Amino acid sequence: MASSWTGDRVRLRAIEPDDWTAFMRFADDAGRRGSRLDLPRSAESYRAWAKEQAVAECDDDRFRLAVEATATGELVGMVGSHRTGPRSGWFEFDVTIGADHRRRGYAADAAVLLLRFMFAERRYHKCVAAILARNAPSLALFRRLGFTEEGRLREHVYFAGRHHDLVMTGMLADEFDQRHGMSGP
Repeated sequence: MASSWTGDRVRLRAIEPDDWTAFMRFADDAGRRGSRLDLPRSAESYRAWAKEQAVAECDDDRFRLAVEATATGELVGMVGSHRTGPRSGWFEFDVTIGADHRRRGYAADAAVLLLRFMFAERRYHKCVAAILARNAPSLALFRRLGFTEEGRLREHVYFAGRHHDLVMTGMLADEFDQRHGMSGP
């Protein structure tokens, strides 16, 4: 039987302390993460973060996992659930793929694995994702995955000298099941 953490293109795994160099490179690639420009960080801060992630407990369904390409074993990104509403049954997730590894299907594969875990194993009912309106590639990815645009927060995020719209998207567990299947292919 195939692992629940392995898809067609990626394998999700725990973050290891030695992963810090890849995450530092991904941050340098991004320049601007999402809706903010981060201050430069030291190599030591990345080392400490990776070490902290490697021993972090996951007792509230908020976690980060490394995304590894199955063909090469190379670390290509990260996926995680970063906000949850267990009483109402929703969660929010994000996926980040390093610039050198984009447009290869890694983000979609990682997202499906994480969504399947949260819907089928953790019994969440809905996944929500907030995407900057100017981020056309991410919006297209979420539409391909089956997310529905549920609203737009006009001029909600400020960065780079101006306000930007935030697109709110969502997917219900039964919509995921119909499109991707709860038990996998």
